[in-house]
Amino acid sequence: MRDYKWLHEFCLNRFGSAKALEAMLPQPRSDAELRALSDDRYLSLISLRIFRAGLKHSLVDAKWPAFEEVFFGFDPEKVVLMGAERLENLMQDARLIRHLGKLKSVPRNAQFILDVRREKGSFGALVADWPVSDIVGLWKYLAKHGSQLGGLSAPRFLRMVGKDTFVPTDDTVAALKAQGVIDKAPTSLKDLAAVQAAFNQWQAESGRPLCQLSVMLAHTVNH
Repeated sequence: MRDYKWLHEFCLNRFGSAKALEAMLPQPRSDAELRALSDDRYLSLISLRIFRAGLKHSLVDAKWPAFEEVFFGFDPEKVVLMGAERLENLMQDARLIRHLGKLKSVPRNAQFILDVRREKGSFGALVADWPVSDIVGLWKYLAKHGSQLGGLSAPRFLRMVGKDTFVPTDDTVAALKAQGVIDKAPTSLKDLAAVQAAFNQWQAESGRPLCQLSVMLAHTVNH
């Protein structure tokens, strides 16, 4: 595995200047900002991520005001009371994406958020306090306790809310394979640990957040 210096030089050459490189890199939210985000916004973003999966994002985003309306602004205390009959009725609402499995995930994730609130005080506290040196641990926690948050949904949701994380996209996985970190998409605990260790090393060398390193790494893949 090559060090951060190589990665930085490669990206400088690709984008032509440090200014151009920095302009395309994401910025994570601070712990204070993550903690301040309300539970209803976390539920909305979890749900948005789930409905975006497999669909054109702009299509889902255009319908999201209707989702906000029918799910009571994603207030978890109200959403958790939505029963099966209510969700079945939503399948008749043409303003929505009528996928029953995804609709059912909303009250389930509302309960998840309320469970976390009882333990941590807020969902934002869980997200803010989780160390990025074990961000794959947060992915696993979300997948285990949430609904429909497996695969890339957990890291993509965290990227959406601004929690610092890498995302194992096809390009990032290809780059990690080229660097000898893994030999296939990281799904096993062993491979996820190897990827986390690689990103932790690059972060220690560079001082950059994981999200920036992830994007930089993806751009080392030739198309």
